[in-house]
Amino acid sequence: MPKLKVVTRSDEPEPQYRPQAPEPERRPEELRLLEAMLFASAEPLDEKSLAARLPQGVDVHAALVRLQQEYSSFGVNLVRVNGKWTFRTASDLAWLLSHESIETRKLSRAAIETLAIIAYHQPVTRAEIEEIRGVTTSKGSVDVLVETGWIRPRGRRKAPGRPVTYGTTETFLSHFGIDAVGDLPGVEELKGSGLLDGRLPPGFSVPMPSDDLALREDEEPLEPTELDLGLAPLVSNQE
Repeated sequence: MPKLKVVTRSDEPEPQYRPQAPEPERRPEELRLLEAMLFASAEPLDEKSLAARLPQGVDVHAALVRLQQEYSSFGVNLVRVNGKWTFRTASDLAWLLSHESIETRKLSRAAIETLAIIAYHQPVTRAEIEEIRGVTTSKGSVDVLVETGWIRPRGRRKAPGRPVTYGTTETFLSHFGIDAVGDLPGVEELKGSGLLDGRLPPGFSVPMPSDDLALREDEEPLEPTELDLGLAPLVSNQE
């Protein structure tokens, strides 16, 4: 008697080959280290301080630029202020952290003009400010700028009377969102924004601003007693 061949079917589907997803690219360790240091610091950090805690051979600046690009679309951005790096809330989200009780104080025209002259002509004395403005500068205009932390006494001019010289501060850069005073607009940019008349006198120019902390040859440091009285902050690399 012939044998019957029985064919059975399994209810389970035949196994199919599934290629494994490629592993995500491993993030460079120096980026994680930089993140940790910058988030933990209450103050902006310069590249030298960051490099001291990273493995030798790491290109700190290139790593910071890459980290800045990664965070460009995040709720916090990596920004550089006065040559130092820090995380800040994205500018378009600043309204989330605003406080309704904050009172905005509007600077007078004289104070704005004084601030602009100091920013572009620093180090500059009160008499030099008055000469540039063409009018007498009240003590209050300079005092209010010192109180806001936007300007500081740098030293004294080596001239009769030893007048105090003034310059901008890191707070000034941070408030206006610039890395250095050298990033301030030039003549063409000021014309384009309507802040300068297009018909300027011949030879008119805007100086190239510099906020180098080192005293110039025509400056001398403030006396220790003046520093103790709060006339000017101590500067570590001031000569």
